[in-house]
Amino acid sequence: MAESMVSSFWGPVTSTTELCEENYAHSSYIAEFYNTISNIPCIILALIGLINALRQRFEKRFSILHISNMILAIGNIVFHATLQHVVQQSDETPMIWEMLLYLYVLYSPDWHYRSTMPTFLFLYAAGFAITHSLLRLDVLFKVQYILLCLLCVPRMYKYYIHTKDSGAKRIAKFYVATFFLGGLCWLVDHFFCKKLSSWYINPQGHAWWHVFMGFNSYLANTFLMFCRAQQLGWNPQVAHLFGLFPYVRIEKAKTQ
Repeated sequence: MAESMVSSFWGPVTSTTELCEENYAHSSYIAEFYNTISNIPCIILALIGLINALRQRFEKRFSILHISNMILAIGNIVFHATLQHVVQQSDETPMIWEMLLYLYVLYSPDWHYRSTMPTFLFLYAAGFAITHSLLRLDVLFKVQYILLCLLCVPRMYKYYIHTKDSGAKRIAKFYVATFFLGGLCWLVDHFFCKKLSSWYINPQGHAWWHVFMGFNSYLANTFLMFCRAQQLGWNPQVAHLFGLFPYVRIEKAKTQ
């Protein structure tokens, strides 16, 4: 949205994307205050997931997945704090990279040619980063992101129907719920921005999208860790940190 009277540390807004929050309303150092701080839960949850993955020696792919969640959140913070065109890619490119990682984690267990998938995904990721930095086609970015998300759906559903554990199924249901709630917040914020801006208190729909998607990523990672542990015969169980946050506890065979 248009800038407030507060002077801007980062200079004029140059990004091609602006959201339904008044710029520099709370600080001259943060363009979109709520859209910036709403990424903090994602970082904390990803850190919890990373510690669990390292402590129990899950496959490296899950550590990388949690780290990618943190990188995405940090890139999001930088973008929303500055609204500079030069850092807009730090928000958008990691979103594509993260979805490519999810595709690898989802499909690689049954992929017979092990070197082809990571090679293709790496080349795709590099090609997108270069193309997006040069052309900056917002519509192409959004279409690719949606298509990559849709490619994950069949595999996630397959894992869900083959999982008998009620705790794991509950995680999957919360994963779906957070996705739809976050999507609803994004849609309302995007299409009803003018009306929302006239309210005494802006509900900050895009900030809630960040919060819900932070939980969504954590729940997706946790569910995938459970399914992978099942495939490897690690006897996974769903436990809860502080009685709230689900995580996977495993029992590997002594030879492992």
